[in-house]
Amino acid sequence: MLEKLADLVNGDEALVRRGRHLTGAFLVEARPRAWLVHVLRGRIEKVEEGPFVMPSWRFALRAEEADWQRFWRPRPAPGDHDLLALVRRGLMKFEGDLQPLMANLLYLKAVLEAPRALAAAAGGAR
Repeated sequence: MLEKLADLVNGDEALVRRGRHLTGAFLVEARPRAWLVHVLRGRIEKVEEGPFVMPSWRFALRAEEADWQRFWRPRPAPGDHDLLALVRRGLMKFEGDLQPLMANLLYLKAVLEAPRALAAAAGGAR
């Protein structure tokens, strides 16, 4: 689902500007799959799909694939609609250096919500 993330994010100048202070890699894990997302000043430089052997990342967002699929629906249900809602429900974990994650939380929420546009275009309004 994250293969087209660079196109979705980099085409939105307001979003890139919001993330201009973030540079580094973070891990998105939708067990059993995982992606390393490389960001340079708010632009998604590349997205690598695992499996990885000792990947290097600043922070990680980990949840089951089913939880991410519900999050990426065009109109997710309450509790599935937000990263912090998933954390609060115990369905997602944040790991690593949380300072850049929390300092750029609005940017990261928007980045990880971007695949919803693909689901909407595919007609997945469930």
